Amino acid sequence: MAQMKPHPDRGIQVTGAAMPDSARVLTTDALSFVAQLQRRFDGQRQALLAERVVRQRRFDAGERPDFLAETSKVRSSDWSVAAATADLEDRRVEITGPVERKMMINALNSGARVFMADFEDSLSPTWANVVAGQGNCIDAVRRTIDFTSPDGKRYALADRTATLVVRPRGWHLTDARIRIDGAPVSASLLDFGLFFHHNAHELIARGSGPYFYLPKMESHREARLWNEVFVFAQEALGIRRGAIRATMLIETLPAAFEMEEILYELREHAAGLNAGRWDYIFSVIKRLGPSSDFALPDRVRLTMTVPFMRAYTELLVRTCHRRGAHAIGGMAAFVPSRRDQKVNEMAMTRVREDKLRESSDGFDGTWVAHPDLVEVATEVFDAILGEHPHQKSRLRDDVRVEARELIHIHVPGGELTETGVRGNVDVALQYLDAWLRGAGAVAIHNLMEDVATAEIARAQLWYWVRTRANLASGGQMSEERYLTIRREVLTALADQRGGAEHRLSDAAELLDRLVLTEEMKEFLTLEGEVMLEE
Repeated sequence: MAQMKPHPDRGIQVTGAAMPDSARVLTTDALSFVAQLQRRFDGQRQALLAERVVRQRRFDAGERPDFLAETSKVRSSDWSVAAATADLEDRRVEITGPVERKMMINALNSGARVFMADFEDSLSPTWANVVAGQGNCIDAVRRTIDFTSPDGKRYALADRTATLVVRPRGWHLTDARIRIDGAPVSASLLDFGLFFHHNAHELIARGSGPYFYLPKMESHREARLWNEVFVFAQEALGIRRGAIRATMLIETLPAAFEMEEILYELREHAAGLNAGRWDYIFSVIKRLGPSSDFALPDRVRLTMTVPFMRAYTELLVRTCHRRGAHAIGGMAAFVPSRRDQKVNEMAMTRVREDKLRESSDGFDGTWVAHPDLVEVATEVFDAILGEHPHQKSRLRDDVRVEARELIHIHVPGGELTETGVRGNVDVALQYLDAWLRGAGAVAIHNLMEDVATAEIARAQLWYWVRTRANLASGGQMSEERYLTIRREVLTALADQRGGAEHRLSDAAELLDRLVLTEEMKEFLTLEGEVMLEE
């Protein structure tokens, strides 16, 4: 496929091939705007990533996360975030999904209050996906997005649609398909910059605004950088300061100790915080690691009701409501079966119980991954909220969370089984196979999985091997035992695929690289990006 025409600014190079949407997405002005962001802020981004490394060395040496003494005045003083905009006032059910055309239409039409259009964990970041995703967002904002399936079924927007919120990729990622002054562009600045440049004015003219979900932050200084980006971007495009609204995902262990500070840094742009379950547990394993003495059971035992997860979520609700921000709950990932009604009934019962817990704890809204879950989640939150858009008035002053509660990784009744090990290997291989072939949101065993699932699965495998964890049936985990199980699961999956296209061998190679390493790899996306488009 042809390459893009050279940009007039010789410091801007697009090495990715020309795509159907390239001409309207990668315009001269849009790329110049992204280059402005990169040149102004990438040095700070890299410095903050270096701070993560230094912090991790302290954790490896035995230091444990704690609330920051130097920001105690922020936690004790009286302040609040900016008032919610009209179309982000009621967020009782939010649906998430990749910036794929058909999925976007279905999500916007789902009846959810908010749709998070994802350039991050549920999008495999192939060049085709990234460029098409920006084109799809342009069309969604202007309500011209449509899709016709191979069988002739047409999809278009309904009269009433969900509020659009976009999640760019995290600070740790770059995108080598665009280089600024010889260096790969920050994926965060690319995703944000293209969407903001093309759509901010249009969204405001339509009575909405440029709204974002911010992933994977680990400190309030990283939040401060986003705030500086927002201020600069609004000034550069002549947009009122504060038009941007951002919801921050608290999905890393260090961020759990800086929730108030993160809201404070972004207070003129903050819309709320979200509790990201799998990524949070993945971060706990990564940051505390084998130097800790916690026992890590099967993944299915790591529910939102275990003590350290209860501490994290209740602290999040209290923090948000104290500062006037929305608290958004975790994901219901169930994908209804067309053939097994019993599976559906059992899963819907669990979804309802999960949403009852969240709404009772004070969350103002929740996430679902499939349109068929919108109704049940809405019913649960309707019962608590009624005609009110949220429950920020529930300040949860009864909640008192100590640092030790967030890092006491104890799971009552939890145990490690070979079934749990096989389950992790199975879901990791299936997901990585799909991700390497360009699919980031994948239905596996009636659950909609994204990168976060693969991250926690491989993190647990790494931890079990490194610590030679005891199995309930006897014996210990080891490299040899992992490899034996991985070979068996790989063979079974390959047999199931028959002659269908797959990249299971590449998936196994990537998983081995992630599991059989002395130090845990930071992110599988960083390890797998070289293989992604081979």
